[in-house]
Amino acid sequence: MKKKILKQKSAKNTSGAPTKFSRKDILAKHISYCHKTQKNSVTTAVRTQVEQTPVPQLTEIFNCDICEFKTSQKRYILAHLNAHIAEQMFCCNNCDYRSIKKDNLQKHMKIHTGEKPFSCHICKYQCIRKSNLQSHMTIHTGEKPFSCHICEYKFITKGNLQTHMKIHTGEKPFSCHICKYQCIQKISLQSHMKIHTGEKPFSCNVCEYKFITKSGLQRHMKIHTGEKPFSCNICEYKCITKSDLQRHMKIHTGEKLFSCNICEYKCITKDNLQTHMKIHTGEKPFSCHICKYQCIRKSSLQSHMKIHTGDKPFSCNICEYKCIIKSALQRHMKTHT
Repeated sequence: MKKKILKQKSAKNTSGAPTKFSRKDILAKHISYCHKTQKNSVTTAVRTQVEQTPVPQLTEIFNCDICEFKTSQKRYILAHLNAHIAEQMFCCNNCDYRSIKKDNLQKHMKIHTGEKPFSCHICKYQCIRKSNLQSHMTIHTGEKPFSCHICEYKFITKGNLQTHMKIHTGEKPFSCHICKYQCIQKISLQSHMKIHTGEKPFSCNVCEYKFITKSGLQRHMKIHTGEKPFSCNICEYKCITKSDLQRHMKIHTGEKLFSCNICEYKCITKDNLQTHMKIHTGEKPFSCHICKYQCIRKSSLQSHMKIHTGDKPFSCNICEYKCIIKSALQRHMKTHT
């Protein structure tokens, strides 16, 4: 009987190859369906032997090709190999940048040296990488191959589109560990952190203004140059930034997306609503260090300080009238008309 059982165990399948099993239950099913014609005593004996036979451990072992490290966990071998990669990385002597490829480090070093070998033949734009120049050239051609399927926004690069899509999903993967600020881009968080540190590395060479970001300084410099590249096609309004023009256009369309939940106030921008809410809360975060004057807006404090300094930058070109704020001059000009 025992010889017959062993002979039965090594029986071949229809293809002629020996049948192998990794689990007892699969073997039991095989016996049940393939050997029904055999006697019940044989089947029962085989099942008994299957139950008593220990299942071999088929654990895969991962070996490191560099050292003698071994593990049965794939994640451990991946982490171990990353450690070897880190040892072979090319590191920047000026910052924490590291790369597996020497070419990437050489490109990175141009940030520190200020070298920008690629330049635009239309404008003064210069950059480190050829790919950056190719993306820049689409500004001149007007080409925006990547478009959002939810709204009408179009983008020059795929990366900009992916960042934009997070606006629709509400995803904000980067958060400040000091306050509740959250944002879409890492660079936005880095700029935000300078608010807490008080760092303002970009300063105006004309006045004393300092800025957290380079783009903030570039916008500010247009005040001194008088440059206003964005203009309204309905009225004579001109402005420095595209966002200012977009806000202005809502005046013509009458669009006021933001409304107060206490009174009937409506406004164009979220910032205006936040400022308005301080009227209801009584909050006045800006105060004069000379007198007891307090106000909601920083611009209101700046205008107030001119009372103490005697500065009246706005003057009438018809009479000798001078005033502190532009709106006061506009009201005055109506007396002449």
